[in-house]
Amino acid sequence: MRLSGKTALITGAARGLGRACALRFAEEGADLALFDLGGDIDEVPYPLGGADQLEHTAELCRKLGAAVVTATGDIRSQESVARAVEAATDRFGRIDVLVNNAGIVAPSGKDLHEVDEREWAVMLDVNLTGAWRMTKAVVPGMLPRRSGSIINVASTAGLVGYRRFAGYVASKHGLIGLTRAAALDYAPLKIRVNAICPGSVRDDPLVDGRMLVEIARALDVPVQEHEGTFAQGQPANELVEPDDIAAAALWLAGDDSRRVTGAVITVDGGYTVR
Repeated sequence: MRLSGKTALITGAARGLGRACALRFAEEGADLALFDLGGDIDEVPYPLGGADQLEHTAELCRKLGAAVVTATGDIRSQESVARAVEAATDRFGRIDVLVNNAGIVAPSGKDLHEVDEREWAVMLDVNLTGAWRMTKAVVPGMLPRRSGSIINVASTAGLVGYRRFAGYVASKHGLIGLTRAAALDYAPLKIRVNAICPGSVRDDPLVDGRMLVEIARALDVPVQEHEGTFAQGQPANELVEPDDIAAAALWLAGDDSRRVTGAVITVDGGYTVR
């Protein structure tokens, strides 16, 4: 029970890596505040996490013994973010861990000059500025206790470039920069800020994952062949599992990593080593 007595707020918790982290944290004794959009964004060409999926995540966590509060809202809105943080603190009194997981992979699949301003803006607003808003809202509650762990879910796209994904790559590189700068801001106050960079993560149906299939669509990779195609590009010859990312997040959330801040941890089967 490595997170017993801690409260974690996880964004993008309706499905995918957010759900995987929520389940792992629930198994380890955390109280949970789960936040997701509960709707769609016009510029994003695939369905985003729904309110029913968020409640399903919450119910799965409750079955594991966790106390859970949920909130729907848009991380592009500081008011929505403030309501989610308020709901968590009203229920649990504090937030010890923030997992900035909410993110989008499309609109993508275009050369940079083909991306319009709205597509560029929504990518950065969700993937980068959303994490800034969440951190800005949560840190004031951590300061008096001089403790806290903030975990930003970035990507190998924050370390290397990918063709036809300029907005996504820029947003994830920015998120790593935000991680490092915030780590320096808060290190004297014992608030840690770290990033995880997942590689190609399998779309496990248990967590309603769909990120990899959307990347495949953006690259015109046949959906029925996409897992094998992406696995062939990995030095380990296999895809990363959602629970691999959740395990890294668990370590960063707990006290075993208490001297770790400003770190960028890759969980990519060796992809970025090449």
